[in-house]
Amino acid sequence: MNELLKAWGRPPCILTVDDDIYINDLVKEVLEREGCVVKQAWSGTEALLRIDSLQPEGPDMILLDLNLPGLSGEELLPRIKDIPVIVVSAKADVTGKVDLLMGGAVDYITKPFDTQELIARIFVQLRRLNVSGESGKDLMTYRSLKLDPDTHLVTVDGKEVKLTRTEYAILKILIKRPEQVVAKLTLLDEISNDTPDCTEDSLKIHVHNLRKKLDRVTETEYIHAVWGIGFMLSNQKPGAK
Repeated sequence: MNELLKAWGRPPCILTVDDDIYINDLVKEVLEREGCVVKQAWSGTEALLRIDSLQPEGPDMILLDLNLPGLSGEELLPRIKDIPVIVVSAKADVTGKVDLLMGGAVDYITKPFDTQELIARIFVQLRRLNVSGESGKDLMTYRSLKLDPDTHLVTVDGKEVKLTRTEYAILKILIKRPEQVVAKLTLLDEISNDTPDCTEDSLKIHVHNLRKKLDRVTETEYIHAVWGIGFMLSNQKPGAK
C-alpha cells in the first residue's frame, strides 16, 4: 500500500460523509494512519459544500453513508460528478445495492465492517484511479488507449482518433471506470451538461460509432455492451474467461 501511495505523488484526499461521529472519526483515524488526507462531513448538504471547497485538487474519493440528515445518500449520489463514491451503509438489501452501483457508486460496504476490508476496498479504487491517470488530473489511460482532458486528444496505440463531442464525453466516463459496467441512464446523466440533446436511443448510435472508430486503429475491442444494463470499457468481453 505504501508503494501505491508513492505512485500517487501526493497523499490522496478522501471525504467521509457519515452522521455517526464515532464511525466518521474511526475511519478518519484509520485512513490517516495509512497516509491519506481525510476530510469530514456529517450531512448530505455539508458534503456538497465540502466537495466544492476542496475542488479542484480533491476529494479523490468519497465514502458515503445513506442515512444522512438533510440530503440523504441516495439523493446526494447522483449530484456527485467525476469522483468515485464508495457507499458505506447498514442497509443490506441486495436490490438497493445493485441500484446504487448502477447509479454511479463504485463499491458498497455493509456496516458493521472490518477496517482492514474497508482499507483494502479503498486502495483497490485508488489503484484504478492511478492507472486511469485521474490522480494527476493529466492523461487518462487504459492499456493503449489514452485521453487528454486538457486537449481532448484521444489516441490508441499512439494513433490519433477523432471523436465527436458526444463520443468524447462517453469515452471519458467509461475510462474513469475501467472494467466496470456503466448504466445507460448514468451515462446520459453524466454527459448531459456537454451533450444535452443525447437520448437513450441516440446513445446506442454514438457508442456504436465510437466503437467503430476505435476498432479501426486497434485489434482490441475495448467497448462492450452489457445487455439490458449499459456499457463497459474492457479488453475482454463480459463473461469471457
